[in-house]
Parts: sequence; structure tokens; C-alpha cells
Amino acid sequence: MKPFLTCLATASAAVLALLFCASLLQAQVDTGSIAGTVSDSSGAVVSGAQVTLTNEGTSVSLTTTTRADGVYRFSPVRIGSYQLKATANGFETETQSGVKVDIQSNVLLNFSLKPGSETQVIEVNSAPPVLQTQDASVGQVVDQNSVNNLPLNGRNFTFLAQLSAGVNTPQADTRGNAASGAFTANGLRPAQNNYLLDGIDNNSDTVDFLNGTNFVVLPPIDAIQEFKVETSDFSAEYGRSGAAVLNATIKSGTNQIHGAVWEFFRNDKLDAADWFEDFGHVPKGELRQNQFGATFGGPIIKNKLFFFGDYEGLRRVQGSIQVATVPTAAERASGYTNLSELITGGTISDDLGRTFNVGTVLDPATTRPVTAGSVDPVTGITAVASGFVRDPFSSCPASTTNFVGQASTCALNQLPPGRLDANAVALLNLFPAPNNSDISGNYVVSPPLYEHRNAFDTRMDANFSPKDQAFFRFSYVDDPIFLPGPFSGVADGGAFYQ
Repeated sequence: MKPFLTCLATASAAVLALLFCASLLQAQVDTGSIAGTVSDSSGAVVSGAQVTLTNEGTSVSLTTTTRADGVYRFSPVRIGSYQLKATANGFETETQSGVKVDIQSNVLLNFSLKPGSETQVIEVNSAPPVLQTQDASVGQVVDQNSVNNLPLNGRNFTFLAQLSAGVNTPQADTRGNAASGAFTANGLRPAQNNYLLDGIDNNSDTVDFLNGTNFVVLPPIDAIQEFKVETSDFSAEYGRSGAAVLNATIKSGTNQIHGAVWEFFRNDKLDAADWFEDFGHVPKGELRQNQFGATFGGPIIKNKLFFFGDYEGLRRVQGSIQVATVPTAAERASGYTNLSELITGGTISDDLGRTFNVGTVLDPATTRPVTAGSVDPVTGITAVASGFVRDPFSSCPASTTNFVGQASTCALNQLPPGRLDANAVALLNLFPAPNNSDISGNYVVSPPLYEHRNAFDTRMDANFSPKDQAFFRFSYVDDPIFLPGPFSGVADGGAFYQ
């Protein structure tokens, strides 16, 4: 029992040390700050003035006093709307309401107190101009109204980062990276961006090539309080990469219960057919897309403990137009011995000077070297160049000097059945029959893609005291996708992944 107690004591000491160290951290990753100067009507600074900061949503208050130079500062400050009150002996009390603190913002708010009694209160209800003079970072805040009201196909808020200066869409690629909301900042790659959620690393360090994303958690837009995109001169605390920093924060609960319910849908009955569907004369592919969910937040203990949660589901069945090439009807009917449809109007010549139609199939078993100026022993023709030649599959003798236009008399591209491998024929029979008369691209189909995503976030904020606050968040996403191939059965080339 003694070794266990020793380990328990050691572990407890480690936890206490961790908590003590954590109390010293001053990171401002997902918060902001408020600072300013308190002066009198003549412009002289007022030291020792009391400044109180109150969150208008949770009623949580912080109080500080001005220094000898009249300066006060609150940092870090959770994003939201605040009321500030400044009081000092011999001066009227001044309050400022509706002070908005955005993510990573440094708000400058000065007070000019007038002589009088502290019981006299001057209220300013209009929001003061927000001056960003504390740092030189270049960025843009996208607030809750913009996130909710700007059109977003797929409800992916990271697309809104492209509204910032110096930000553009990435080069399109086969992985669908550009369709996932990825963006380039100042010409750097999307994988060099730094994605943060509630101040916590949200980067897909292995780069999710299958889903085409550089981030891990994508909350629904109704759960986003706001986010900021910084493209240059940002603080060293974001020094993961040289591109942009996308810093988002999820809503938290307040003293008022709030929530939302939504359902967005798309349906092929409301959409036009794909161009390739019309070109391939195939029916319009199926599209059933439903994106639905809800958010809910409020107090557990008023002014002390708050909760917020969200859920979003996506059900998508979408026709995925595919164009493939399969054996033609004549090839399949002949047991793959009749390849005459491959012959076209163009011509090519070999080192014996013989001319063939493009598409003529040459017998690999007749491959032999020839030397310029020497007679080929098989055909009796003098070679015009050195190299290798083959004879075509044909009923005409190999000594025929010109096979162009002789398909009807020489039966070109007729393979001997005995030369075909039975296993190869069985594999070719797995492919479906063509649905048009073309030689290539003769099979056009729109098989359905399936996606069944469930995702949720939960957050809890606790105010232990005016100086001790903490939050907890848990995020979960399950997004299985089936990508169909053009064929069914064993010949299918589709994939299932998450």
C-alpha cells in the first residue's frame, strides 16, 4: 500500500503544480483586451480610479484601479459585449455600455471624468469607436451576423476567410481541396495556414487529403460566435506557420436561454441536369441533400455556470456523373476477336515502308529487327530504316506492301480465338455493356455518392471568481462517405472512407 500512496502523493503534487503554473498563463489566443486612460476634464490623469468591467450577457464583473499614469487594463477578456464603469473620489461616475470585444482585438477606451459626486452617473449608451492601436497585425474579424447571413453553399464558415485582403482561393486539385474552404494567404499554400478553435490547435497535421481539408473540427455556422483571419504581423504565439491564422470561437451560454433550429435541403427536382448527363443521354442523377441541426445554450447557475451545445447532421445522396470506356457491342459479340472498329482514317508507316491505318493491331509474336538497306527475310521487303517491325493481324500475306484500305478484303484486326487468354476474357465480361455507340467514352452513368455525417460540440463556461474562469469543450464528428465508381459488382472502383 505504501508505494501506491507515494505515487498518489506524487501525482497530486504534479497536478497542483500544473494548476499553479496554469494560473500564470496570459495567452490571448481566443480573447481580447480593453485598456485606456482615466483623466479629468482638464486632461490630467486620475490615479487610483476604480474601473469595473461587466459582461452584459453573463453579468460577470472584474474590477481594477488605474496606475499612477492613469492607465487601466483588462486582459484577457472573453469576446462579447461589455459595460465599463469608472469611479473616483470627487468625480461623477461614468459608464459606457455596448463595448464590443472581438477575438484578438485590443480595445482602447478612455474616460474623462467631471467633478461631482460619485452618486451622479453619466451613461453613454452608444458604442465607442474601436481603435486598434496596440499591435500592427493585419486581419479581419467576421462577426456572427456575417457568418449567419452571408450565403454559404454547404454552410462552411471557412469560405468566408476569402473575403479578407491578401486571401484567395487555392489552385483547384483532384483532392477537392478548393471545395472544402481551403484558402491561400499571400501566395502560400493552404496547408501552411494555422487553424485555431477556441484558442486550441485545430490543424490536420497529416493533411486530410481524402476529405480535402486542412482542419479537423468544423462547427456549424450557427455555433460560431465569430472568427478572425490574420494574414501578417501577428503575434509570435501563433507562430506555427508563415501563412494566415484563422482563429474561430464557439458560442458560450449566457444568463438568457438562446437557441436555433435549422434545415437546409437540395433536391434534383429543383436542379438542372449536369452537362455530361445531357451529353451522355442518361437520366438526371439523384440528389437528396438534407443539412439539419440545432443549438441551445443558457445558464446552469446564474452568473456562475453556463452551457452551450450544437448538433448538425448531413444526409447526402448525390449522383456522380462518370464517363468510362468499355468493350463495344461488336467486340463483346465476337468474343473480343473482332477489333475492326478500332481502325480509323489516319495512317502510320513502319521501317519496311509499309503503311497501316491508325488502329491496326500488330501481332507481338512477329516482332523482329530490321536493318536499313537489308532485305527482311519474312516479307522480302528492303528496310528503309533500322529498328523493329511487326506484322498486322490480317488474312493478307505479310509481304503485302500496303494495308491501307484493305480491311474489307484482308479482314484486318481479326484476332485468332486461340491467342486470347481465358482469364482475360472473363475479366472483360465483368464490364457492363456500352450505352452509346462511341469507341471511347461509351459508358456514361451517374451512380449515387452517399454521405452520412453526424457532428456535435458541447461547451461549459465556469466563473469561479472574478479572477478565476475556465471552460470545457468537447467536439465530435463522424463523416463516412462512399465514393462510387462507374461500374457495379466486382468491377466497381469505388471507395468508402471517413
